[in-house]
Amino acid sequence: MGKVMSMLARKANRFNVENRAHRVLERDKPVPAPKYESNIQDMQRALELDPQLVEKLNKKDQALDDRLKNVYVTSEDRFIDYASQRADPSKPLPLSRKTPQDFEYGYREPTRVAAGCCTLRQAMQFITDHQSDSSLWTKQRIAADYKLKEDVVEKILHYFRTFNVYIPDRGQKERVLSQASRKLIDNKKNEE
Repeated sequence: MGKVMSMLARKANRFNVENRAHRVLERDKPVPAPKYESNIQDMQRALELDPQLVEKLNKKDQALDDRLKNVYVTSEDRFIDYASQRADPSKPLPLSRKTPQDFEYGYREPTRVAAGCCTLRQAMQFITDHQSDSSLWTKQRIAADYKLKEDVVEKILHYFRTFNVYIPDRGQKERVLSQASRKLIDNKKNEE
């Protein structure tokens, strides 16, 4: 119901818009907007300072009008050499406009790593090492090598793993399907 009412209200507002606009434009003087109380008080203060202010505002000042007629704006297109305006000419602007290559993990890795922290590359490395040979890469050795706490390393190794790629054997899939289809056929024969 709300959509119907809004559509009707919109059509009623737009009805005869052009004629109403022409009527407003044909009026000699537009109706001024209502003034705020503070604006009225400001006007009264200004009139107290200069009682002839309204006459001055309504009367055309011929001197200002003459000066305004003498003002002309000219424009000239000039090529601005920004290279000569640069503060340090020993640092030229880059000539290559190619986008820079993305970093391996999506962000620039820090060159210096604080103790108790590790980069994503280091974390991937010790997770992979631990998965490949957990007897050699124990949590104690990893914590000592990367200057991390043992409980942090233990949690990392427990909750994070690297991706392993499993390539299924096509022959095994076909064997499983053929065995399943044989069982279905045998079950149908037994039912009959």
